[in-house]
Amino acid sequence: MHASDSPEILSSLDQGVQILHICRPEKKNALTRAMYRTLADALRRADTDPAVRVILMRGEPDCFTSGNDVNDFLEEEEHAAERPAVQFLKAIAHARKPLVAAVNGLAVGIGTTLLLHCDLVYAAEDAWLQLPFTRLGLCPEAASSVLVPQLMGHQRAAELLLLGERFSAGKAREYGLVNEVLPAAQVLPHALAKALALAALPSEAVQTSKHLLKRSQQAGIDDIMALELVNFTRLLRSPEARAIMQAFLQRKSG
Repeated sequence: MHASDSPEILSSLDQGVQILHICRPEKKNALTRAMYRTLADALRRADTDPAVRVILMRGEPDCFTSGNDVNDFLEEEEHAAERPAVQFLKAIAHARKPLVAAVNGLAVGIGTTLLLHCDLVYAAEDAWLQLPFTRLGLCPEAASSVLVPQLMGHQRAAELLLLGERFSAGKAREYGLVNEVLPAAQVLPHALAKALALAALPSEAVQTSKHLLKRSQQAGIDDIMALELVNFTRLLRSPEARAIMQAFLQRKSG
């Protein structure tokens, strides 16, 4: 276990698999700046640690992550490119080692877009995913404006990114975002078994193969994320987005 800025991110090493566990169940694993900072640091550390061969991301049994903590999000003061969430996205987008995700329950916003940067994704039958950016007065992030249509075609991408409705793990598998859909209790053991199988393979061969697989996708990904960030930041400051988030906070406190 590593000491971290956030006690809600647990990190452990199992036979070459670095397990990053998002653990804030009382807030549906909503991510704060401290949590993003810890995740970014953990990803960078794992990517350079020779003892780590694979990285596995997991949430709680009933929630992967519900996305950003809105209170924390509205108080962001850092320059956009320096925000911990942006540093996390850069770390996950450029990870050299294989990334495996075990998705139970909700995967909202960044909980879905981060999966675009994972190599293997396993989800529960009762999991729900959502890209609700337009519903919040915002636009896509994490290079999802390019990666989603590349993965599934324009019409399917428009359905998910423009309407922003939640969709099932079954649809995520049909659209190519998820490898397998499993009973909830089997998701983590199955994901860990696949991660351990990867960890048992020659590490240099696996990392080289990942690099070759993602080479065309990686070209320009930083530019795409930067363009999204400019527009995301502009929209975040708009009266419409502020009103939507304030209304959300009032409902939560009411």
